[in-house]
Order: sequence, then structure tokens, then C-alpha cells
Amino acid sequence: MHAAAAIETPNFAMWLTFALILGALAFYAVEKVAVEITSLGVLGAFMLFFHFLPIAGEDGRNLLAADRLIAGFANPALITVLALLVIGQGMVRAGVLDRGARIVLSAGGGKSWLTILITLIVVLIISGFLNNIPVVVIFIPIMEAVAVRFGASPSKVMMPLSFAAVLGGMTTIIGSGTNLLVSGALDELGEKPFDFFQFTAPGIVLAAAGLAFVLLVVPKLLPDRASMANQFMEVDGRHFLAQITVTAKSEVVGLTAIGGIFGAYPDMTLRSIQREDEAFLPPFEEVTLQPGDIMVVAATRSALSDALAHDPGLLVPNLQDGRDEDEGRWRQGERVLAEVMVAPASRMASLNLNMIGFRHKTHCVVLGMQRRARMMRTRITDIRLEEGDVLLVQGQPEDISALRKSDDVVLLEWSAEELPALDHAKRATGTFLLVILLAATGVLPVVAATMIGAVVMVATGVLSLNMAARSLDSKIFTMIPAALAMGLAMQVTGGAQYLAQHLIHLLQGAAPAVVLSAFFLLIAGLSNVISAKAAAVLFTPIAVGIAHELDVPVEAFAVAVVFAANCAVATPIGYQTSLLVMGPGHYTFADFARGGIPLIIVIWLTFTLFAPWYYGI
Repeated sequence: MHAAAAIETPNFAMWLTFALILGALAFYAVEKVAVEITSLGVLGAFMLFFHFLPIAGEDGRNLLAADRLIAGFANPALITVLALLVIGQGMVRAGVLDRGARIVLSAGGGKSWLTILITLIVVLIISGFLNNIPVVVIFIPIMEAVAVRFGASPSKVMMPLSFAAVLGGMTTIIGSGTNLLVSGALDELGEKPFDFFQFTAPGIVLAAAGLAFVLLVVPKLLPDRASMANQFMEVDGRHFLAQITVTAKSEVVGLTAIGGIFGAYPDMTLRSIQREDEAFLPPFEEVTLQPGDIMVVAATRSALSDALAHDPGLLVPNLQDGRDEDEGRWRQGERVLAEVMVAPASRMASLNLNMIGFRHKTHCVVLGMQRRARMMRTRITDIRLEEGDVLLVQGQPEDISALRKSDDVVLLEWSAEELPALDHAKRATGTFLLVILLAATGVLPVVAATMIGAVVMVATGVLSLNMAARSLDSKIFTMIPAALAMGLAMQVTGGAQYLAQHLIHLLQGAAPAVVLSAFFLLIAGLSNVISAKAAAVLFTPIAVGIAHELDVPVEAFAVAVVFAANCAVATPIGYQTSLLVMGPGHYTFADFARGGIPLIIVIWLTFTLFAPWYYGI
């Protein structure tokens, strides 16, 4: 039979490949060296060794020549991932995805576990019909918003997001490129390829078991990490004083306080209401909001930033100096939010915003202020500034940077944050939908559609060239080619075939269900080293051979390849969605083993118990 062939004799090239892969994994795990250096280093080592120890093909050419080992840098999967990162950043920049976050947050009814559950279920379902990569790209900022809303660390939700996408990809033939590779390999071997929903039933069973584990257990296994910027920006839960001018079109017009609360802007605390020369203080009994009222509110920077994302003019105070504000640069172009501190001996001290002319001198607008631990009830345009006051300001990037030269304020460098450009929302959404349409209908290959989408995002002004470049991740750019090179070396040197044959030899005489379970576990382990797609291509012929030898349905072993190859979740190099969440979740290489290995065990045990019964073996 195919599977019972004599075990391939180990050779030096095979052992060398094993050593290099194990060494790379060790360096990835300890992270004593940058991930990018490790990836490029292992590529260099493969090129060096196989230049002097070539493996010749039938045409006499070196199968592991340098040009083949570095071909991963031109791999469509890598180009697709990088282009999708640019498109995803464009969606974030235009504020489109933030609306999705609000829908998810409202659907969860204020309960963190329910909100995360709903989000993961939505991701799982969508991933069954769309490529996992754009799904994860779309939901990364949504999960970030969910984490911020409930005070959770992004590291607790980003890996579950990736896992949910992988689990959803197991349910239909188009849910993952891996599934299509297995089906195509079956066709080439003369076996019946998969129908669209052929493995949906067992896929749903595995996905349900995996999702329950991801929701209940995985967050407890992951470390609590936050970015340094977030740690600074959220320290002490500092509140800024800001003011909202109620306009005739405002959603709060006509609202009356119930128990001292108006129901609008739930993340802000209403300190007072100013109506011409009259001031209303809590509990605001018998007060109905009218156009022209000024609401003095206290809120964290995060809450103020969220409000600005949906209404750019919400917190802009009206100055009474008679100047034309519509020409202000702070209203145009890119918007950045930052904090400045009133410097010692500043000329701004003892003056209020109406007197200073700050907006017209700096082209930046003051949105809020914070004075140590004091909570004031006066509108910020009337407050005389003191040395040490912290002002929340908005302006164009170059105007914010120019504040470094000011003698009156000190720019807090870490505080700069780009705000969504809402006027680009239609362009960003149209570009994204066009990419999905072109790719889903097959009019263009996925790589071509995404490349065009990335170019359009820059060409139409949704992103600047610098923004697009910053959205690219050097870890992804180096790790995917390194992973593809390791997979190629495993195949060419016979390393993967050797491991598979050794397992089959050890299990000769065992029950088909035992062989099926062990076969699944072997593929699941190797897929984390040689990538899901490489494992699918390599093990499909072996699965057919084993099934014929045991005289059991080929479908059972072919489906095992699909599910096991998709279990490449214990390392960030096994599955592309893992690389996508690595940065936002602030993960190390070892974190994926913490969450991924237990998940693989859960999926393996579920498959071992369910598949033999389902397929009658």
C-alpha cells in the first residue's frame, strides 16, 4: 500500500533541517533575539547549507537553491496579508469599523462575557464563508474597542479572535485555503473531491467544543499585557473637564433628567449645565435641555476620544472673540489628539481660553482640561489656567509637533493619537466592498484584488503613504517567508514523509479509530511548524494510502487532514491570523503555545470521540 512503504532512511540533510527548525523555534520562544532577526537568520542558514549541500531534482537543479528558499517574499499569501493590513488600517482611519464596535457593544447589553461571545460567534460564522484573514483584520479594532469598553487587556481577546476565525474556517470548503488544497489533492489522486458542506457537521461539532474552550479557558491562560502607551494614557483613570454645546440638531434636545441622569453620553459625568447667565447643578431636577445650553462634563480621555470619533465638533468650545473659526486648520486634514501641560512661567497662566488666542496662534483647539485632583463645574472657556494644568488639544500632525517649540506648553510626547477621518468613510467602505466583490466572484485573484484595494486606499487619500507603511508589520514580512522555507525544506529532504511513515509503522495492527486519532495528532503538531497549507498538501496522499490499506472510507482520513492542518494555532508561524493578532495582543512566541496547545488537545479529543462514530469506523 502507499502508507506501508518502507520507512525512508534518514539522511544528513533531513537531520540538518530538523536541527535548524528546532533552533528557530527555540529562538522564537525565548525571544532573546528579535523575531525578524531569527526569521532572516534561519533563511540565511538554509541558503548557506543547501548551497554547499545541494539536493538535485530530476532536471539536475538544486531543489533548495537560494531563489526557491526566498520565494516566500513573493508568495501571494504574504502579499495578500500585507495588502489587507493596509486596507484594514484604512477602515480604521475612516472610522468605519468603530460603528461595528458600537453595534456589538449594544448587542451585549453591557455584559462583557456576552459581548465577547456574540463577537466570537459572528467571527466564527463569517469565517465559514470568507477568507479568515480579512475577517480578523476587520474585527481586530472591534475587539480592541470591546477590550477598552470593559477595561480588559487586548491580550485577553486577540488570540481568542484568531482562534474563532480558525474554528469557523473548518466548517465549509471555502472557509480556508487549506480546505481547498485538500479537496484539490483528492481530485488529483483520483478520489472524489469535497462538496461544499461535506464536512460541515463534524466541523460544527469541533467548532462548538473549541469555541466553548476559547471563551471560558483560553483568556485565563494568557498573560495580561497592555501597550506602554495605553498604560500611560489610562493611568489613574484621569478625567478631563470638557464642554458640549447643545445645538438645534443635537440628540439631547428635549431630554429631561431621570434620577439626575439624562441618558446621553453614558461614559461622561455631567457636572453642570450653563444656560446664559444661569447654572444648573446635579441632580438637575425639572431641567430640560434646550439649544444653546452648554453641558460641562468630566470624562476619561478614552471616552472623549470615542465621542470625537463619531462627532468631530462635539467638544469644540465656542470662543467669544469674534474671529472666524471656520478657517481653522484644526478642522481640516488629518486630526491628532494630544495632551500638553501649561509650563512654569507660561504666559497663558491666569488667562482663560477666550483671552489667550491659543486656537489662532497654534491652529490647535483645546477640547478639555485637567487640574490635578480638582473637579470643577465651570465651563472650560471661563477657567483661568494655572501652571501644571493639562490640556487635551486637537490639531493637524505638523501643528501638534510644532507645540514642542512653545515656551508656554510642554507637549506630552506619548499622548499623540490619530483620530478617525470620518469624511473618508464612504471611500474606505467602497474600496473594501470592491475588494470583497472582486475576490469573492473570482473576477480577480485575491492577491490582485487586495493589492488594488491597498493602492486605492492611498490614492484616494484615505491613508497617506506614511500611514500605509506604518501599518505593515515587519514580523509578518519576515516570518511567513521563513515558515514557507522551513516547510519546503521538510518536504524536499523527506523529513515530513519520514515522520508520517514512522507513525504508520508504529501503529500497524491498531484499530482504524486509533490510527485515525494518531494521524490527526501528527498532522496537528507538524502544521504548527510547516504551516497549515504545507501540511495539507503533504499529508493528503498519505491519508488516501492509509484509508485504502485499512479498507475504511477515504473521507474520514481526508477530513482529518482538513481539521488537523487547521490546528496550526500553537505557534504564530503556523497560521496567518496568528501573525495578525500578535502585535495588537502584545504576544510573545510562547504565548501561542499557552493558548494553542490546550485548544489543539480539545479539538483532537473531540475529533477522536466523534469522527469514528460519524464515519462508521
